[in-house]
Amino acid sequence: MQTAVLSLLGLASLLAGFIFRLVLPGQKYYAWAILAIGVALLAVAVILDFRRMSGALASRRGKFGIGTTVKVSLFAGIVVLANAISVGAYHRFDFTGLAQFTLTSQTKDVLADLKEPVEVVSFFTPTIPATISGYARDLLAEYQNYTDKITVKEIDPELNPDQAREYGINRYGEYYGQLYGIVVFRSEEGQRDVFGLQIAAEAEHAFTSAILEVTGTRQKTVYFLTGHGESSVTGEYSDARSGLRDNLFQVGEVDLLYSGGVPSNAAALVIAGPQQQLGTDELEILKDYLQSGGRLFMLLNPNSPDRYRQLLTDWWIKVDEGTIIDPDSYVAPNEDNLLVPRTRNAMGLVETYFPGATGMMPTGDVPDNVEMTPIAWSSPDSWLENGDIISGKPKFDDGVDEKGPIFVGMTVTGSKSTDLEEEVKTTRIAVMGDSDFAANQHFQNGNNSDLFLNMVNWLTQGEEIISVDRKVLPARRLILDPEEERFLHISSIGLLPLLLLLTGGYVWWRRR
Repeated sequence: MQTAVLSLLGLASLLAGFIFRLVLPGQKYYAWAILAIGVALLAVAVILDFRRMSGALASRRGKFGIGTTVKVSLFAGIVVLANAISVGAYHRFDFTGLAQFTLTSQTKDVLADLKEPVEVVSFFTPTIPATISGYARDLLAEYQNYTDKITVKEIDPELNPDQAREYGINRYGEYYGQLYGIVVFRSEEGQRDVFGLQIAAEAEHAFTSAILEVTGTRQKTVYFLTGHGESSVTGEYSDARSGLRDNLFQVGEVDLLYSGGVPSNAAALVIAGPQQQLGTDELEILKDYLQSGGRLFMLLNPNSPDRYRQLLTDWWIKVDEGTIIDPDSYVAPNEDNLLVPRTRNAMGLVETYFPGATGMMPTGDVPDNVEMTPIAWSSPDSWLENGDIISGKPKFDDGVDEKGPIFVGMTVTGSKSTDLEEEVKTTRIAVMGDSDFAANQHFQNGNNSDLFLNMVNWLTQGEEIISVDRKVLPARRLILDPEEERFLHISSIGLLPLLLLLTGGYVWWRRR
């Protein structure tokens, strides 16, 4: 009786030690102590009742028990050994239709060559669709399988707004983040945000490009046109150049007469305040560039050379020649220094202003596959002044001047191609009726810098810096008629219990 109690206590100690080891792995010394006590109790029980124990083991029943124990132990040992081997040597299979959980060879090469640590922070709320947040989590986990340079964490921006602000998620980003989430990539070189809509459309491409950008391996290049009296990135646009570099862009200049075309690595082309006419060859180069899916940011001033306006007319934007006067919203003392508040710009920027801006409007024959959006606009009390604004106080002339509100900027997204068989390349154009708002004198005032940089970011969104196979998540739907829906509902509730009942009845019938 005494040895039986010791044996039971020993077995209980062994079980408790194993459980303690699994539940609290950090307290391993206490677990080993409990296991040692269990082994000691069993050893004492064996010593106290050695004669009966040896007799039991020597019997036929004892030999059978020993053989069974040895077989079970060997089987358990093989299972444990196989699992231990599989930790370091295994192969994964991805049976999804798009192989969406298997990284491309390009991404694997990027991760293998990664030298700098990259911090990845996902800002997801519980309301964000699992097709975005769940896919991002799985894909980032796959990235970590190929490098130890990437650390990943997730933050709920609604529960931790202070941490969200630490990562520079402004109001524009917070709006889209609450709807679809944001994944932030950060290293010593800088930070890049990937919005939820990009995750659904091009997750691996967007993630890998962000890693290349924040580590300085490759960066998008924005070119400024020169040769026509435009604002220079080394002169009056030097602050804009610094802002672009802070946002991980490389900045260059291009003269179309010498280059013969827009550089192939151009993520976007900026034309800032041209004063001289485009040449015929240059105009054709720009037309071909836009036709092939180019990205153009054109900043014009009142009464700019007509060939720039002609180029935009081909893309359904008509730029006027006068100057916007807004007595209801301007920066003193000049009424042509247009002030645009939060309620009159598409990005919700608190305050932007344009010192001398012209207006624009869409033409009436815009195709269905082209999207046009106003960037900013003047108040209803404004007008487009076509007369002299220098010699005296401008006044509205009914029948001569155009009454407001007037668009100060517009964007165009689409294609002029009608060939359904060829690959359609989307063109993006952003037009502002003023170039001075981004010059050094005004760039840091109000939200002018945010407007300029946000427009460049919008233009270059999706512009490739690495060739990665696209894996667009398809929207799969199961469409059922009422009969099929009823069958699926009933079978999901009763089919499994019915099969179990029939199996049990068959076994009872055979054994009765």
